[in-house]
Amino acid sequence: MTTAILMETPIGALWIEGDDDAITEIRLPLPDGQPASAATSSGTEVVPAAVSELVTQLEEYFVGERTEFDVPLALAGTPFQKDVWMALAEIPYGKSVSYAELAGMVGRPTAFRAVGQANGANPIPIVLPCHRVLASGGKIGGYGGGLAMKRKLLELEGLTGIA
Repeated sequence: MTTAILMETPIGALWIEGDDDAITEIRLPLPDGQPASAATSSGTEVVPAAVSELVTQLEEYFVGERTEFDVPLALAGTPFQKDVWMALAEIPYGKSVSYAELAGMVGRPTAFRAVGQANGANPIPIVLPCHRVLASGGKIGGYGGGLAMKRKLLELEGLTGIA
């Protein structure tokens, strides 16, 4: 059984869901800053091992001490989505790629729209850094938590001046 906990961060409250073995989901705050709803959490559960480890790693990330995440993930999606999500993990901290470049990374260079849809369905943002994917011409594009949050994450990683 998975447990969801609320973690306060500089970008708002994240719901982190997982069990002892893996992380299953991170829900970003809504664009208005309110926490996304969580299916389960009474605040009295024992925090599962994988969730506890991710909380520590996210704390390190938000203070600039971590550039990569090392937690087990349990991804539920199509094989294509999983390929895109795992390619996100290959984008280095402080770097960005376009949707077309991401499509090339998964061996589908003309499927940038499908890659964009898979990117938008990423169940574990930040850890699988979909915020590092930009629209053509270096424009910021969209983000599930809103553009202000995407800019904050990019700025945290030293990417500034993105339109």
